Amino acid sequence: MVKKLILLGASVFLTWQSYSLLHRIDKMEISSWGLAIFIGWILNLFITGIFAFAGFAFPTQKLLPQSYYEINNPKGLKKIFKSLKVGWFRTALLATLWKSKKQRGKFFDGTKSGISNLEEQSKISEFGHLIPLILICTLTVYLLFIGSIKLALTTLLFNLVGNLYPVILQRHHRMRIQILRRRGNGK
Repeated sequence: MVKKLILLGASVFLTWQSYSLLHRIDKMEISSWGLAIFIGWILNLFITGIFAFAGFAFPTQKLLPQSYYEINNPKGLKKIFKSLKVGWFRTALLATLWKSKKQRGKFFDGTKSGISNLEEQSKISEFGHLIPLILICTLTVYLLFIGSIKLALTTLLFNLVGNLYPVILQRHHRMRIQILRRRGNGK
């Protein structure tokens, strides 16, 4: 219970920080690329963090219907995965953030029963990136509207790498799980 309260507190804190930053964004003079990169990164970090911390504390992935998580067009997903080089993104994650076997074991322990955990973890992760992806894309349109082109571009770039790629990667994981399950059921 204490852990959930701390995570919820972190989510609320990031919500407040995001609001405070966005409340002043139209008054900021962001003329340098360095400042645009920094603020774009912070915006992505704050907004994605809101949903990540909430997802660690509560089953937020259940806010979307189960049908959303089913992969209905695996060929299209494979094409997107390949054309956007999401495999490179996965390799980078495994070499950095997911380097530790202990960390990876929380996602998938290598057992047959661990496949269900992998599937659930992929839903949690996807939801934690999907909502920020949508919100930050909307924010990017607002930034363009107020004439902050550099900030809009950097915010969008961080959003694509930090949220779109993880969404595609998690969907790819579930597509592979669905294929395994079909093979296991003799279908």
